Amino acid sequence: MTEQTEPSTEESFAALLDAYSVEKSVEVRIGDRVKGRIVSIGKDTVFVDTGTKIDAVVDKAELLDAEGRLGLSEGDELELYVAAVGENEIRLSRAVSGAGGAQALREAYQKKAPVEGKVKEPCKGGFIVDIMQRRAFCPISQIDIVPVQDPASHVGATYQFLVTRFEDKGRNIVVSRRSLLSRELEAQKKKFMESLKSGDVLDGKVTRLMPYGAFVALAPGVEGMVHVSEISYSRTALPEEVLSPGDRVRVKVLGIEPAAGEKPAKIGLSIRQLEEDPWLSAEEKLRPGDVVKGRVTRCMNFGAFVEIAPGLEGLIHISEMSYTRRVMKVEELLTAGDTVTVSVKAVDLEKRRIALSLKEAEGDPWAEAIERFPAGKRVEGVVEKREKFGIFVRLAPGITGLLPLGAIRRSAAAAALEKLREGETVLVAVEEVNVPKRRISLVPANAGEEGDWQSFSPSTKGSFGALAEKLQSALAGRRQ
Repeated sequence: MTEQTEPSTEESFAALLDAYSVEKSVEVRIGDRVKGRIVSIGKDTVFVDTGTKIDAVVDKAELLDAEGRLGLSEGDELELYVAAVGENEIRLSRAVSGAGGAQALREAYQKKAPVEGKVKEPCKGGFIVDIMQRRAFCPISQIDIVPVQDPASHVGATYQFLVTRFEDKGRNIVVSRRSLLSRELEAQKKKFMESLKSGDVLDGKVTRLMPYGAFVALAPGVEGMVHVSEISYSRTALPEEVLSPGDRVRVKVLGIEPAAGEKPAKIGLSIRQLEEDPWLSAEEKLRPGDVVKGRVTRCMNFGAFVEIAPGLEGLIHISEMSYTRRVMKVEELLTAGDTVTVSVKAVDLEKRRIALSLKEAEGDPWAEAIERFPAGKRVEGVVEKREKFGIFVRLAPGITGLLPLGAIRRSAAAAALEKLREGETVLVAVEEVNVPKRRISLVPANAGEEGDWQSFSPSTKGSFGALAEKLQSALAGRRQ
């Protein structure tokens, strides 16, 4: 049996070194875009393994976020650009910069690598930008994603640019910051959309209002829409009644429709669903008999809907419109948008219904009918309607009495009374008031003293009959 011997330490180390040398045989050039993993984080620099034989480092300051935090740890993967290559070190950066000359700019142009430049001054149609000690031109439309309002605000700023044109050996260089910003924005949008899901609650800012809803910015380049029905529990006619551009709002994601071709993704949002349902506390806020103010939201054939609190809508049935007039069409009395005072008749929490009354809030004119129209009082009224059995006479708004045909015929002025037309005035006397039945019986009052009204009553007996005869004799004497 052959005895196996362990390899020497020197041989094992040499094998490992050879394997390492093969693995680390990757070569890079300025402008290359490389991927690597963080192997160490120092005070000012971050060391990255890019697969090369020598260390790659990047300034820690370049990796900080807007709040000055690194947000990275060992093992995280980065994608950076080669800014410089030395014997002992490879410098990485988010953008190509430095005095690399025309060759470096050409490589950046070919590889679409970002380069660092400083805006020197505005010029016709754009800006002069100093990149790697060379003059480049950036059109004004390419300096930012949004339209430039003040060109001077960009002068002196150092940005990253993409070389969009490299001609005449570097004598004609055109750069664009917008292209790079758009690329970064698309990457941010993609990352945001990958993490977004229905039910998420986010903070956003209202960007614009339309008749059908409000658009809300959720992240850079990402907007969702709150339909008008999801803005509030209140029945609003227009979004601007509730929101204004620039308002900060909290929204709930209702649904996401992925992008398809040139159509962007659609995100449905709701503000209303993050608010308390007003019906949960309706019983505490509203009780039958309460008198409240509200806004008419809709007029229907059978009545008008009135919002008496955000999200709480009640119905005034057409029969509850008025004591003083007969309403045939709701629009005769109300229109959408009117502010009205109503009385709460009933609240049904289970069916989410509120019955309202407009006439009860205004007051029942019959409540004081006996005091206003005691028996025997002479009143001037207006003929409201003629019927076969008599004439209806309006004594006051909401109060109408009946002048019976029998009383008219017994009157000395029967001929004149029978010629009365709707809208004409007539002097009558109150015979009887029945408030529960809302009836007032009338007699003519065009003769004698105020008490003479009793002579027209068919139930008159005794002294009342004598008084009637006396009155008739007096009238006959006057005619003679």
